[in-house]
Amino acid sequence: MEEGTSKSPSHCAGTYGDGAGPDTDPFQWDTREDCEVRQILDRIADKWSLLVIALLDRRVLRFTELRREIDGISQRMLTVTLRQLERDGLVKRTVHPVVPPRVEYELTPLGATLHTTIRSLVTWTERHRGEIAAARAAYDAREEPEFAGSGESAARPVPV
Repeated sequence: MEEGTSKSPSHCAGTYGDGAGPDTDPFQWDTREDCEVRQILDRIADKWSLLVIALLDRRVLRFTELRREIDGISQRMLTVTLRQLERDGLVKRTVHPVVPPRVEYELTPLGATLHTTIRSLVTWTERHRGEIAAARAAYDAREEPEFAGSGESAARPVPV
């Protein structure tokens, strides 16, 4: 093992403003895949998790209701997303002992704290969607977009 390499896969020294270096940014997270902060951000920032958390704000929903509300999600992906959110302590799953079983999902108090952040992200997106659409159109109109920092050009992708 290299000197300075952590034995703990969730330890990301020097990335949280812990004084590890003169340029430490307390809002920067480690880019290594095994970093716990990155793993949490990957989980809560994926599109399906964001939609589930937004839909469960202040209401309890059954699996079928969630699936009906989230356009494009498969049954398997919704199941995986709900399990991951439950494992992270953001969603509570309740099984009612009836036939057929009724399963409901709701945000935990921890999960509810994310809603304000998600609402801010949605508000920002709504406020800037016109600017983003214009930037996309300008980018797509270029003959050969350059890849940032590489100095290389590539042919425009073919629409599918």
